[in-house]
Amino acid sequence: MIAKKQTASKTPVKTSARKRAALATRETILRAAIKVFSKYGLSGGSIDKISHAARSHDRMIYYYFGNKDGLFVAALEEIYRRFNEAEAKLVLDVENAEASMRQIIQFILHYYRDHPEFITILNSENLLRGQHISKSRTAREYSTAAIGVIEQTLVRGCAQGLFRSEIRPRDIYLMIASLGYFYQSNRFTLTAFLGENLESPKVFAEWEEFVTNTVLRTIKLAD
Repeated sequence: MIAKKQTASKTPVKTSARKRAALATRETILRAAIKVFSKYGLSGGSIDKISHAARSHDRMIYYYFGNKDGLFVAALEEIYRRFNEAEAKLVLDVENAEASMRQIIQFILHYYRDHPEFITILNSENLLRGQHISKSRTAREYSTAAIGVIEQTLVRGCAQGLFRSEIRPRDIYLMIASLGYFYQSNRFTLTAFLGENLESPKVFAEWEEFVTNTVLRTIKLAD
């Protein structure tokens, strides 16, 4: 009798309880670090503050991240990952490139407003001249994804006879990001300087409309 060849089981391997606990501990520390770094910056965000916020121990931070600099790199990667994850959930109207671009602009401006930790942590890193993000292995992956959404929309807009073909996706990303970032990162001083509350929903809506119209005027073909 010829023995039947046994096939390997296709049952997925379950993550062990120990591994799940380790991943949960790492995630808890990372969430706490983002909150602490966004409040105190890198210099003021001590290991002690982070372990206290995470209800963990200093040694666990060193175990999972090596040191505070390693944890800060992980925090930078995580805030970019969250941004991309949120952007990936956008449901764009492929039949209407202009409407899609409006959605993208609105998403970026609202994300900056609703996630102040994104702004404050990047502010800290820019003060340090990007010395930590340069060590990241995933930063370029995140930027490629963010710019890719704009690129796809520009391509569709060109095919629909709406947008200029010579526009670079990177330039439009920088345009939207800079207008949204500056507004949020300087909203407190600008509120005093301009004499109007930039955190007011009405003022923010006016700025959103201005940015949207500015971007669309830049990319659209002349009538």
